[in-house]
Amino acid sequence: MTLFLFAKGLLLGLAIAAPLGPIGALCISRTLERGFWAGVAGGLGTALADATYAMMAAAGFAAFATFLATLSVPLGVFGGVFMLWLGWRGLTPRPMAAAAEIGARDLLHTTTATFLLTMANPTTILTFAAIFAGLGLAAVGDGGSAAILVAGVFLGSLGWWFLLSGGVALAKTRLPDGFSAWTSRLSGFLLIAFGFAALASAASGLAG
Repeated sequence: MTLFLFAKGLLLGLAIAAPLGPIGALCISRTLERGFWAGVAGGLGTALADATYAMMAAAGFAAFATFLATLSVPLGVFGGVFMLWLGWRGLTPRPMAAAAEIGARDLLHTTTATFLLTMANPTTILTFAAIFAGLGLAAVGDGGSAAILVAGVFLGSLGWWFLLSGGVALAKTRLPDGFSAWTSRLSGFLLIAFGFAALASAASGLAG
C-alpha cells in the first residue's frame, strides 16, 4: 500500500510538471543560457511548490478552499505581473555562460522565482484540488501516508525537470549559433502572453 501510494504521487507529480507552459519555457531558456544546473534550479522551485500544494491537498484541501478562493485574484495579479517581468528579461537575453560560472546565489534566485511563480498560479491550485478529489487522495489518513504521497509528488515533478534540463543541455552542443538567444526571446514572448492572460483572468474575477 505504501509503495502504491508513493507511485501514485510520483506519477501525479510527473503528470502535472510535464505540460510545457511558462515554467517549462523558462527552464529551457535558463538551461540554454546558463547550463544544466540553472535549469534544474528552476525545476526545483516548481517541485517545491507542487509538493506544498500536494501537502495541503493530502491534509484535506476542502479546509483551504474558501481561503484560497479569496486569494485567487491577488495571486493572479501577482503571477501575471511576475510573468511579464520575467518575459521582459527574456527579450534581452544575457550572453551564454558555462554552468561552472553559475553562483549559488543565481541558482537560489532561479529556484525562488519559479517557486513563487508556481505558487501564484491559480490553475495549479485548481489542478491539485480536482486531481486529488478525483483520485480520492484528499485526506489520505495518517501523517505518514500523507508524507509518502507528498514525497512522490515532489520527486516525480523534480525528475521531470532533471530530464528536461538534461535533454536540453545535451542538445545544446548540436544547436546552431544564436539558438539560445532566439529561444530566450520566444520564452519571453510566451511568458508575456501568459502574464497578460493571468491579469485578464484576475480582472474578470474582480468584475464577477
